[in-house]
Formats: sequence, structure tokens, C-alpha cells
Amino acid sequence: MKRWQEVSKELLLATAQLEEDQRDAIIEIVERLLDERDILQKEMLPPFTSEEKAAGSELVALEKQVLQSLTLYSKQIRADISATQSKKEHMKNYVNPYGKVARDGTFYDTKQ
Repeated sequence: MKRWQEVSKELLLATAQLEEDQRDAIIEIVERLLDERDILQKEMLPPFTSEEKAAGSELVALEKQVLQSLTLYSKQIRADISATQSKKEHMKNYVNPYGKVARDGTFYDTKQ
């Protein structure tokens, strides 16, 4: 359980870093830590001692923080992706302003 707590704290630290230039490295670290937590979860089997139960209650609170942090980090990534796609679409419209015009029988002069 102590290793689980350490990995959870490392996850919190990793998702707190918001630099875009290091995002790929941070995502790799988060994936590695989540895989490690998966393995650790399979190793935790009942019956638990009273010390392990107390540590477990602390882990529940820590898990809420980890979940919030991961959710916030993924929302930020999604927002950056949508902003990038929007910029690409605006650039296409700027380069070719008549690209989305309906051509249903209207005359369109291609010479500029």
C-alpha cells in the first residue's frame, strides 16, 4: 500500500506540470505510473490489518485528488487539440475563402 501511495503522489506531481513542450514525456510518465498502479492493485488482497485499513482510508482521499488531477489534465489536452484544429480551419478559410461556398448554378471565376 505504501508503494501505491508513492505512485499516486508521483501521478499528482506529473499532472501538475503544464508545460506544452514536455507534454509527450509527461504522458509517458503518467502511462507508466498507471500501469504500475494496475499491477499493485492486483497484489492487494484481503484480509487487511487495522494499519492497512487506516492507510486505505488515506488512499481513498488521495485517489479523489488523483482522479481530479487526471481529469483536469485530459481536459486541458482536449482543449489544446480543439484549439489547434480550429486554427487549422481558420487558416484554410483564410487561404481559400470560397472553399465552402455552395456552387449550385452560380458563376464562380477561378481567375484571380
